[in-house]
Amino acid sequence: MHSQSRVQAARAGTDSRLVAVPLRRRSRQAGFSLIEVSIVTAIILLIAVVGIPAIGNYVLENKVPKVGQELARFIVHMRINAGTSSGAPYQGIGVGNLAAQVIDSSVLTKTAANTVLHGLGSDGTVEVASEDSGKGFVLRLKKVNHAACPSIASVLQRLADSITVGSGEGAGATVKSATAPYSALATEAACAKGDVNQFEFHVT
Repeated sequence: MHSQSRVQAARAGTDSRLVAVPLRRRSRQAGFSLIEVSIVTAIILLIAVVGIPAIGNYVLENKVPKVGQELARFIVHMRINAGTSSGAPYQGIGVGNLAAQVIDSSVLTKTAANTVLHGLGSDGTVEVASEDSGKGFVLRLKKVNHAACPSIASVLQRLADSITVGSGEGAGATVKSATAPYSALATEAACAKGDVNQFEFHVT
């Protein structure tokens, strides 16, 4: 009986020692030092500074095929309708025609002022106007970010007869014409950094 109680006491003593050791260790390891917190904060800030612009560019690049698809659908739709007319089939065409077609689009946005936003740059718009006395029309994309360049031109180059690209108003570089095939390298060279690029897709 005495030996049994001694064994139990020994076990109890051992258990209490096992419990006490982790408690003492835990109290020593509580919290982080100021240096550790500073290092982790610096790493997180560095990742944010480097990563956020890259994520933004990636999002824009992913939008390009869908935007191109919507604009290509509009061009094809206009061409089909123009097939029944002669002389000046695109006379009077405007952004209202595009706005009516993209009213339910999840890619292009129609504003209350009948403006269409393409989403490939900050406040970037799409304009439509007839040219050559209504024999053709131009699809103009303003404020396109460099991340979407030259991808948007590559998507639409099969439907456009000629393409120009530049930064801001005025004539840009011709990257496709009746005599010269489309050049993705020339388009990339003509694009400037930021939301400043303007594309013109001429359709007849």
